[in-house]
Amino acid sequence: MSNLPGLQQTRVAVVGLGLMGGSLALALQGRCLGVDGVDQDTAAVEQALEMGAIQRGSADPVQILPQAGLVILATPVLSIIDYLGRLPELHPGAPVVMDLGSTKVEIMAAMERLPLRFEPVGGHPMCGKEKLSIANAEAGLFRGAAFVISCLPRTTTRALQLAQELAQEIGARPLYLEPEVHDRWTAATSHFPYLVSTALAGSTPLEVEPLVASGFRSTARLAGTAPRMMVDILLTNRQNLLARIHHFQGILGEMEKSLETNDIPGLQQLLEMGAASYEDLVAKTNRGGG
Repeated sequence: MSNLPGLQQTRVAVVGLGLMGGSLALALQGRCLGVDGVDQDTAAVEQALEMGAIQRGSADPVQILPQAGLVILATPVLSIIDYLGRLPELHPGAPVVMDLGSTKVEIMAAMERLPLRFEPVGGHPMCGKEKLSIANAEAGLFRGAAFVISCLPRTTTRALQLAQELAQEIGARPLYLEPEVHDRWTAATSHFPYLVSTALAGSTPLEVEPLVASGFRSTARLAGTAPRMMVDILLTNRQNLLARIHHFQGILGEMEKSLETNDIPGLQQLLEMGAASYEDLVAKTNRGGG
């Protein structure tokens, strides 16, 4: 057993009290020494206090961060990077620093630049909703979800153990990925599907609304995600997304050609390929696999 302070002995500060930060604060109640919150939106701070998600809150990080042994950055990606640059001025101590950002390479590079007194580790819970405010936060959001943990060469045993314990305490499954692998995989499973959903919604005429049913809703669902958050994600995962777009355009082009030339066998083969890939990708998850 490790003699390092565990989550129960650690005061946590969550920076960013939206859907993810608010849900994490709720999930951590009773599982750590206490949870405090920071958000530039004072209404979000007040709501978090009313919900019992945090014990103390402020729009001013100087009022909250210095007491924390674990600082969790749950703001949009570019804001996380900005916070990491300011953190040495906001916290005089030696906390573990973790993020919940949807991309990892640029965030981890910013973590690497922190003074050595900080103990950084990357995190990304693979769950969420389209509605991002704390009003939609729920303690069970992370239950059963993969929780990506990314390490730097400088990541300490204490930081890694806290990240592991946090993921397990909120009901998630720790998954260890290098930042580059994380960004390549999430481009395929999350960020590119958002672009496809948005393109579908944006190219569908409003006159068909009477026929919009479950198939369209499930396919276009991600288009309801707030663009202000997604822009940061797309810009910090640009090269992986461009590769996904190019690959997708190639397959769509083959489908277009098959339709134009009435190539029924070719079209059938493309559809069967997609169906087989769907089964390979989704069936294991539906059976409760990793």
